[in-house]
Order: sequence, then structure tokens, then C-alpha cells
Amino acid sequence: MGLKILLAGESWTSLGLHLKGFSIYTTGGYEEGGRPLIEALEKQGHAVTYIPNHLVPSQFPNSVDGLSGYDVIVLSDIGADTFLLHPDTLTKSLRRPNTLKVMAEYVANGGGLLMVGGFMSFSGFGGNACYHNTIFADVLPVKMLGHDDRVECPEGINPAVAGDHAILSGTGSAWPHFLGYQRLVAKDGAETLLTADADPFLVVGSHGKGRVGAFASDCSPHWGSPEFVGWEHYSRFWSQLAGWLAGKS
Repeated sequence: MGLKILLAGESWTSLGLHLKGFSIYTTGGYEEGGRPLIEALEKQGHAVTYIPNHLVPSQFPNSVDGLSGYDVIVLSDIGADTFLLHPDTLTKSLRRPNTLKVMAEYVANGGGLLMVGGFMSFSGFGGNACYHNTIFADVLPVKMLGHDDRVECPEGINPAVAGDHAILSGTGSAWPHFLGYQRLVAKDGAETLLTADADPFLVVGSHGKGRVGAFASDCSPHWGSPEFVGWEHYSRFWSQLAGWLAGKS
């Protein structure tokens, strides 16, 4: 039976500045990076509700009841401030629910939570994702550095399997390369399933009655290489990870 998965993040708006001699003009664009993950999960029979970054303030549930219809929440490349600085709070100084605390309660009650790496995940680029200053420091199965946590690997790095687990069943021992990841520290009691050199790459654990996971790299480019996105086990891996987080294995 398929899962109900809520995915937030994986979108950005770009502004280009073009200087040609004495002339200058700008271009703009909007992009989403979560399509490979969404398609992979849907291929395995799961239902994915996707909320891009700019719609999180208006569409992301801010109560445990609102989240209770989902088996797993996936956050990918979305900074803590996107949840914490709702326009009503930032511009009108109004009190609102702390959505990160709501998610923490959802997990403690038995829900699943996964954070996928990116420039705005964990501590993030320049430390600006800022989850290390939030309740997620207690919820996630990893310790975050609190400063720029990126490890850029333009030469490519292949994760190594650190042990047997249902999440990795049938995916083999030879993983495709990635072009970077985030340096994290596995907490005591958590399980490290993949490593990159000496760093944990995939870590899972528990929080209250729920299960949590940290995947240190991208689900899509740029860190997630075309070889990873096109990997024969790509869909299987994400489906099995979601199933474990939902308590199905």
C-alpha cells in the first residue's frame, strides 16, 4: 500500500544580470529540483504532495492535525527561516505556531521525517539554513556543525555501504558518485548506513514514537549526479527509505 508523503522545498527563483558593452539587462526564472524524487516515489505507488519553497508560508500545515494525514515529511533544500519567518510574523509582528515545533511533535507522535541535503539543509551554505539553532537539533539523528557544512567534491565521491538494512535492500554495494554533501555527525544510538570517507552520508534513528533520517546529499543535481538520478535503484532506494521512516519495515 502506498504512502502519503509531504515534500517541501526544492525550488528557487533566479535573477540574471547581463552586461553587454554599455547596455545592461536582467532575466528571471523559476526552477524546481524535486521532480526526479517525486517521480521516483510516485513510480513506487506513493502519493506525493509537493509544496515549493515560496508556497510554504501559505500552504504548509501548521498543526499536528494538519500533518496527521501524511506518513512521512521530506524537507529538501529549504531553510529553517522559511518556516519560522512567516510574513505575518516578519512584517506584522504577529504570533503564529512554530512549524518546526509542530513537525517535532508530529514525529514524536509516530510520524516520519527526512531531511535531504542541499545548500539550505542542515546548517547549510554559510550556516544560513540554520537548523542547528532550532528544535531540529534534537529531532534529527545527526549533530549539525553550526557553520558552513558543505563538502564540495567536483571530482566525485561514491558513498560506501556501512551495514545491512532494509532501506538498502536490493540496491547493491556500488553506489553512483555525488558531487558533494554536508558534513554531519551521527548521534549516539543512530544508525549510519552509508558513509563518504569518514563522514556519515545516510543516518537514521528515532524521536519519540517516530523515525527520522538524514541524507547528506542532493536528491537531484547539482550534488546528485545524473548517474545517481538515472541509477537503476534510485526509485527503490527512496521508496524503501520512506517505507522505513513510516514504520512499514
